[in-house]
Amino acid sequence: MSRIEKVLESLKQNHSYDKNYQQAVKEVFEDISELYSENGDYKKFNVLEVLTEPDRVIRFRVQWLGDDGNYYVNRAWRVQFNNCLGAYKGGIRFHKSVNEDTLKFLAFEQCLKNALTGFPMGGAKGGSDFDPKDKSDAEILRFCHAFMDELQRYIGPERDVPAGDIGVGSKEIGYLFGRYLKIKNKYNGAITGKSPSYFGSCVREEATGFGCIYFLEEVLKEHNLELKKKRICISGSGNVALFSAQKAIELNTNVLTVSDSDGYLYFPDGMTEDEIEYIKALKFKNKKRLSDFDLKGSKFKYHKNENPWSEKCDIAIPCATQNEICAQDALNLSNNGCKVVIEGANMPLDGEAVKIVIDNKMIYVPGKIANAGGVAISNLERTQNAQFLQWSFSEVDEKLKEVMSKIHKNATSFVEKKNGIISYKKGANLYGFKKLADAIVSFGVV
Repeated sequence: MSRIEKVLESLKQNHSYDKNYQQAVKEVFEDISELYSENGDYKKFNVLEVLTEPDRVIRFRVQWLGDDGNYYVNRAWRVQFNNCLGAYKGGIRFHKSVNEDTLKFLAFEQCLKNALTGFPMGGAKGGSDFDPKDKSDAEILRFCHAFMDELQRYIGPERDVPAGDIGVGSKEIGYLFGRYLKIKNKYNGAITGKSPSYFGSCVREEATGFGCIYFLEEVLKEHNLELKKKRICISGSGNVALFSAQKAIELNTNVLTVSDSDGYLYFPDGMTEDEIEYIKALKFKNKKRLSDFDLKGSKFKYHKNENPWSEKCDIAIPCATQNEICAQDALNLSNNGCKVVIEGANMPLDGEAVKIVIDNKMIYVPGKIANAGGVAISNLERTQNAQFLQWSFSEVDEKLKEVMSKIHKNATSFVEKKNGIISYKKGANLYGFKKLADAIVSFGVV
């Protein structure tokens, strides 16, 4: 049994309930075995073991007051995975599905993602099984304050810098940062994703979606293809999905779909700018479902309780959640002419789906590089905070393009085209692993 196989077997025992985490580690280890075996120092310093065991998993209770006068309790975590490349960095997620397994896999992926940006950032992730969807603003505020009362013990601008994620938008970030400020009495960059009106960065809300499309442009250029007029299917209707759709429409593509947990909207002629703005207002402002879409003059069809992966398209951008695309979905995409699958969400393809996409000669771009725009702008927000500056929207947007181009260069530096296609999965895993492993060896003990 090889060293990698032994570590994976140990992972099954020590993290036996964490299936998503095991999946994420296995997919990385598939690509780095040769690099690992060639470097004796990686074995000497137990690099594999270091990178599969979080530095710490902080678990705590959040007790908060409901509008009905009763107190409620939710579970919460902060997984500080590895800080050998910089202060821990990763989002906070509020959703009923949040558990330790999900946060471990996200924090592990965050380590590699942050390494690929070239910025000095370690990897972390946090959140709670609190679901803000059915809560009043007053309840969300009280929960955020109670959550920060505990989290503030473990974060800081040079220690751990959380940001937003699913269920944690600008409103929640404001409540969290306001509480942090009151407790610490320090106005610093301990949290990113803040509004530009109070020391945040422009483009942070749009960053992950815009960055995904900027990276897609680099991918197509690498393969002598153009984005213009391509048919694109997108899943999800949060920030990543809708700002990906917005940027793709601006670049003259045909965005055919967006979705939520109840179904998806299909636009046979591609979505217009008016339609994407209507959907953004529907989801962000009015907190309604896509089934409520009713823009006069729009040509569309709503598919209840279905996903968009049976539609014909050139490019698929899954932006909803992990493991949303299964083997059958991947086969459907292949049979319907899809040429590129680029992940807007974190690990939205399960293991079988990834294999099918690659085996069927579709270009596969994993989320650790495609959706790195969000954390990249978070780092630029830290930079602005440290310098007491605020850059314009156009300045930050231009820097985002430069960062995504740099990530593309990093992700392709260790791989060459095979059958005319770049293996972005292998390239990203090799670059991210080597950067982390070399730092661990250099430090000796971290």
